Amino acid sequence: MKDDILEQAAGWRAEGRKVALATVVATWGSSPRPVGSQMAVDDAGSMIGSVSGGCIEGAVVHEARKTMEDGEPRMISFGVSNEMAWEVGLACGGRVQVYVEAVE
Repeated sequence: MKDDILEQAAGWRAEGRKVALATVVATWGSSPRPVGSQMAVDDAGSMIGSVSGGCIEGAVVHEARKTMEDGEPRMISFGVSNEMAWEVGLACGGRVQVYVEAVE
């Protein structure tokens, strides 16, 4: 699957699209995807791969599009806590940290 994600990202770049790659860099508890899981996003919001099994992909796409706009990588964290009860989180509990970077 990882090769498919990188091949798709390379194809998008070859078509002139901007691309960002999101990679799971840390997990705690019952995170649904292991460290190293990846998702590629193009500037139109298309995506391939997964960093959470559907829990946070929309928020990661949003951050990836911002990264493509400003070129700044981002480290984003998601989880469930009392302070974040109404924000995006993992339905299964646990936490995940995702690094998002533009692909040149």
